[in-house]
Amino acid sequence: MNPPVSSDDHDDDWLINDDTDDVTALVPPNERPLNERPWRILIVDDDLDVHSATNLALRNVRFKGRDLELMSAYSGEEAFSILQSTPGIALVLLDVVMETEDAGLRLVGRIRGDLDNALVRIVLRTGQPGQAPEHSVIIDYDINDYKAKTELTTQKLFTTVISSLRAYESLLMIERSRVGLWKILEGATNLYQIRSLREFASGVLNQISAILDVGANGVLCVLKGDLVDAHPQLTVVAATGGYSGLADSETMPLDHPLASAIAKAFREKNSQYQHPIDVMFIHTKQGHEFAISVTPPWPLAEIQRNLLEIFCQRIAVAFDNFYLFDQLQKSQDATVAMLAHVAEFSDKKAPCHVRRVQKLTQAITEKLVEKGTYKNELTPQLFEMIGGASALHDVGKVTIPDSILLKSDVHTPEELLLIQSHAEAGENIIGRAAKMADGINYLSYGAQIAGAHHEHFDGGGYPRGLVGYAIPLAARIVALADACDTLLDGRGGKKAMQFDEMVEFIRQRRGSQFDPEIVDVFVELSESSAPSWL
Repeated sequence: MNPPVSSDDHDDDWLINDDTDDVTALVPPNERPLNERPWRILIVDDDLDVHSATNLALRNVRFKGRDLELMSAYSGEEAFSILQSTPGIALVLLDVVMETEDAGLRLVGRIRGDLDNALVRIVLRTGQPGQAPEHSVIIDYDINDYKAKTELTTQKLFTTVISSLRAYESLLMIERSRVGLWKILEGATNLYQIRSLREFASGVLNQISAILDVGANGVLCVLKGDLVDAHPQLTVVAATGGYSGLADSETMPLDHPLASAIAKAFREKNSQYQHPIDVMFIHTKQGHEFAISVTPPWPLAEIQRNLLEIFCQRIAVAFDNFYLFDQLQKSQDATVAMLAHVAEFSDKKAPCHVRRVQKLTQAITEKLVEKGTYKNELTPQLFEMIGGASALHDVGKVTIPDSILLKSDVHTPEELLLIQSHAEAGENIIGRAAKMADGINYLSYGAQIAGAHHEHFDGGGYPRGLVGYAIPLAARIVALADACDTLLDGRGGKKAMQFDEMVEFIRQRRGSQFDPEIVDVFVELSESSAPSWL
């Protein structure tokens, strides 16, 4: 849009230069990082002379080492478009009367309302104060100052601009702190959902990148052994962005640009902010130590350092909790493995049966997730736990005497009933243990599987004769996996089947003994050139 010519309706001498000296603030630094970029000021007025005079008056002004970037709009509509598309405008010097008598006031409402911009400072300047009385304007509109153009000398304009920029900076710092703290709380909460140390470390790096609002270029290291000045052994737990290649080598090379700064942080046991390499040192209450190095494109501002220190404090707690959770998880896995080993030991006819059932169970479950089958039942929790829980399917066999369980001859009807009782016995044993912990866990699913993995989809199984979807999904999956391995192994007095023969046996019992959807997935898996579960 072409700027309008000056109008006789405006006072051409409203800006009187009463100070012949140049107005300057701090000398700008040689480097211009992001937080020292020019302050953006938007001049909104339909008089070209106002723009010229304002540019002239503010041409040498700097605030906190930052220049002013003056932008121009000649109507309320043009100003709204610029504000909508241009981030980081700190101050609007706004005329009231432009294309309409209240164009400036309407723009104020749109800035605060439509754009939801509460940060930008708005100073109204009018050459006709009678049309917009100061008292009512200050009360009714969210503006920060009101000036008649006739009272704005160069010095007064300077004072108004600097005070407005100072207010904007304070509000911006508060907003950045609020957003940064929210990211810290959100990020630390998400980290508790992670299940491996490397994923945890990568999550930490990504959260730091979000807090700093920069690309994810970072490394998280731990110290291996004692720190020796000449040869620090830095183990890379996670690396992102430009440093992702370090994650493959695990140990950071001694000549890597980051090595010296990270070693210094471990040696002095405190963070090192020495742009372009910043290192945060973290020490947890459990005695763990690790360092995070990032290389942001600009020196970190004090508020960013403070946010990072707060985040590191939360990460120290999260890391300890993660470590304790990991140890608990390993103890639980070990308990499940021990129970499965006991069950397998009691049935010497089935060496490695449990591990094969686990592999096929996991393969079927992964395929069901891939195909989107049983989306509501197949929760992330079940997906994570079903492999381990499947190992408990025959725990109830510890209640069967070896003389019957290991008998090579055909079992009598009474002996078969006793063998079948292992399903309910296993459910009771595991179920009692599961009730000792709140919520769903390996043992909860293990109890379901042990009690129902011999049920048939048509109701012809045992111990309860459950039908169809009344059988828990975990048990329906393990029922097929258990049957496949039993048929291939030839237990129960039956001859071992060939692979194709076993697949056909399963296919024929689709909808009768086995869940049709699970059979379809199993057949699809069996058609692959090298089934991973064998």
